[in-house]
Parts: sequence; structure tokens; C-alpha cells
Amino acid sequence: MKHIIKNNTFRGIITGLLAGFIFIVPATLTAQTLEVGISAGTSYYLGDINPALPYVYAQPAYGALVRYNINNRWSARFSYSRGKLKGDDLKSNVVKNRNLNFQTNINDFSLIGEFNFWEYFTGSKKNYFTPYIFGGIGLFTFKPFNFSGTNLNAHGTEGQNVGYNGRSPYKLWNFSFPFGFGFKYSLSDRLALGLEWGMRKTFTDYIDDISTTYYTSGDPVSDPKGLYDAGMQRGNENTMDWYNFTLLSITYKFNLYGSKKCRDNVW
Repeated sequence: MKHIIKNNTFRGIITGLLAGFIFIVPATLTAQTLEVGISAGTSYYLGDINPALPYVYAQPAYGALVRYNINNRWSARFSYSRGKLKGDDLKSNVVKNRNLNFQTNINDFSLIGEFNFWEYFTGSKKNYFTPYIFGGIGLFTFKPFNFSGTNLNAHGTEGQNVGYNGRSPYKLWNFSFPFGFGFKYSLSDRLALGLEWGMRKTFTDYIDDISTTYYTSGDPVSDPKGLYDAGMQRGNENTMDWYNFTLLSITYKFNLYGSKKCRDNVW
């Protein structure tokens, strides 16, 4: 119950901040531009199999984005990113003799606000580079399989399909809180490069299909080595899973109404 309250409070704070960004910042807007682009890079996961080490089992990722440049400091962005997440006890060696592994495709949809540390706009010969930070809200989908190809959600590895201890199958979608930092560099009047490191704090502990306890003994999927009995610890349900996208992007700029006549000022 405490965990649910904390998550609801956290979501409320993030939603409030985003609403403030959307409705307060645009009050002083001029000279907006729109950028459309594609991205490619890597994705990785943090959770019960790999609690802390970045880029363990990093996988290829790609995506697309639409960025609305409100002014030379603030931007709003919608992005779609797709990658693969993998984890293996034999590789991370965090829990000996558990021998669990998983892999899943991840589809990430994010609505993000960006803040440039320095004045920047694509096409400038003066303000052509800036670091930035970002934060927002997201929705993602996943479906974990083990390396042998078993659908772990459908299998019910912690007794979800038989109602063990009141458990039910977990959803294959959830919300996230994306945040991170990056760098923008103007290549020409229309083209720009971006490099971004972005974490996703999620509200599920089942991206890797590991969270609570074993519900039976001798099941080759939930307990490959047959070393654990029902009720023994299988994962840490008090920590949610995370994932990361590290992406290089290229965007093309479109001038919107009012942009050209403002170019002699800050734009």
C-alpha cells in the first residue's frame, strides 16, 4: 500500500510539472520552429538481473522524433523509440545459481520537455551548440521471453496464472518517467545532430519477469536448476525496473509562422 501511494504521488508531481511547462512557458513565445528526425543507438536494462551496471547486454535501438522549439531555450518533443532489453544471471553473476534470463522488445512513447543550457537554434552561426536536460512522461510496451523462447508472461513464472498468493498476470504495458541529458549541434540552416542519454524509471518490476517469490519447485522455466522451494525469494519486489536509450539523432527544421521575421532578433 505504501508503495502504491508513493507511485501515485510521484505521478501526480510529474504530471503537475509537465502541465506547468505546457501552459505557463508558452505565454511568452515567439518564432517557433519544428524539427522532425530519426535516431539510432543502443538500449539496456537495469533490474533484478542487472541492478546497477550500465550497458550490460546493450542492444541496438532506433526511433523517430518531432520537436517543437518554443524559443531558444525551451522545446517540447514527442518521440518513439524501439529497442531490445536482455539480461542473464550467468553474465551479470549477481545471484548465483538462479540461472534466469530474459529478452524483450521495448516500444517507448514519450512526451518530453527540453531545456537548453545555452541559447540555441538550428541554423545559427553563433548559437549552434548546447547541452540540454529533459524530463517528461512516457508509455511503453514489452513482452519478456527467456533465451529458449518461452513466453514468460503466459507461463506465469511466479504463480500468476494459478492465483498463487492472490497474484494475477502482469500487464504488458506501463508508464515511465523519462529523464536525462544530451547535446545539440547545428550542421546547417536546416539540419542538426543530437546525442542523448536517457533513463526511463518505470512503475513495473516485471520487464525481466522477476519480482517476488517462487510458487512451486521443479518448474524448469521459473527455476531452471531446481534449487528453490515455493515461497523462497526470487526477486526484489520493492525495486522497479529501469531501461535506457542512448541515441544519436539527425533532424530537419521547418520554420513556422513568425519565424523568418524574428531572425534579426534572438532568432
